[in-house]
Amino acid sequence: MSHADSASPRLDTHADSASPRPETLAVHPPHVEITGSRPLGVPLHQGHVFAFDSADALAEGFTSPDAFLYARLGNPTVRTLEDAVARLEGGTAARSFASGMGAINAVLLGLLGSGDHVIAQTCLYGGTYAVLTDLAARWGVDVTYVSGTDPEEVRAALRPETRLLYLETIANPTTRVADVPALAAVAAEAGVPVAVDNTFASPLLCRPLDHGADIVVHSATKYLAGHADVLGGMAVFKDAELYGRVRRHSVEQGASTDPFAAWLTLRGMQTLSLRMERQCVSAAELAARLEAHPAVEAVRHPALASHPDRAIAARLLPAGGGGVVSVDLAGGREAGRTFVEAVRLASLSVSLGDVKTLVMHPASTSHHQLDAAALAAAGIGAGTVRLSVGIEHVEDLWADLEQALTKAA
Repeated sequence: MSHADSASPRLDTHADSASPRPETLAVHPPHVEITGSRPLGVPLHQGHVFAFDSADALAEGFTSPDAFLYARLGNPTVRTLEDAVARLEGGTAARSFASGMGAINAVLLGLLGSGDHVIAQTCLYGGTYAVLTDLAARWGVDVTYVSGTDPEEVRAALRPETRLLYLETIANPTTRVADVPALAAVAAEAGVPVAVDNTFASPLLCRPLDHGADIVVHSATKYLAGHADVLGGMAVFKDAELYGRVRRHSVEQGASTDPFAAWLTLRGMQTLSLRMERQCVSAAELAARLEAHPAVEAVRHPALASHPDRAIAARLLPAGGGGVVSVDLAGGREAGRTFVEAVRLASLSVSLGDVKTLVMHPASTSHHQLDAAALAAAGIGAGTVRLSVGIEHVEDLWADLEQALTKAA
């Protein structure tokens, strides 16, 4: 018997059936089984639907989270990504999504209902702020905003109907660092789960679950994938109960990961530690130089001695302060616009965590949903520029920033 015959599709297993005609054979190629070796890379299972050998097995697939039935519910390549990120974050289980906002929405919609209360960090990603604002308007979900550094603020904000504390390890774009251990301890006393957006830090710099968080979310588009070719999100859970609650809702919301996106993310993650080390070192160096430039009013990066949360960062981010630098230009909004258009090596782009250096003006892009008061409360100025440092040589990057600052002065 040939190798192809030994791995033939189900239609060939009936001894009394006639040999299928060419039209049928074209639709049913043989499935090659690998024995004696294994692929070095993660296989890409692009198919969206899976077949079963019995009606009972198919029926059980609808109720088992481990079965591969339909790609919206699960896929082997996507499951590999989920298991890999869960292991990196020290979690029990993870769920992958089509985008970072897909992950954030799944957590918020899976855990909150009408009349519930959320405590959230003031300086949040604009998309998260927009979702919380929408939930407040349409569902009556009340939100109390806190600084993210004072546990007594959280204690004072707690109510019987509080269902979630939501934080960011390193806030977007101000780089404020949440005191996750202190705030999570207060939430735990009240039985309130804690969700932390760990996108800016990645599991290489911080694992919030080790510091008292219950859920970690990521825009996998950023540092996990790292190459500007993937859109994806992750939610990692400390225990199976929370995972089950969010998964039940998320499978019906449909924000599932495409297997190819999962495969690309897994490939990108293999260089995460190398990329993150270079980006942290370069970002700290550039932040120090920017702080001394006359065209700059203020610089925020967790590695700087001047950072308002330096003591927290030293405890929570001992391996580095991340690759994002927040810069307030002395010339305000016009200086910010001139600067982001004057860079030549860096790219004007809304993303971050890429191997290429990216710049953007948050007030008119990622945080355009916020009015002037909300921008001020979040610490975002008219001249704030976000710099996501890539892996280029730091001297080349400085030369580019310096010439752009000259034009913006």
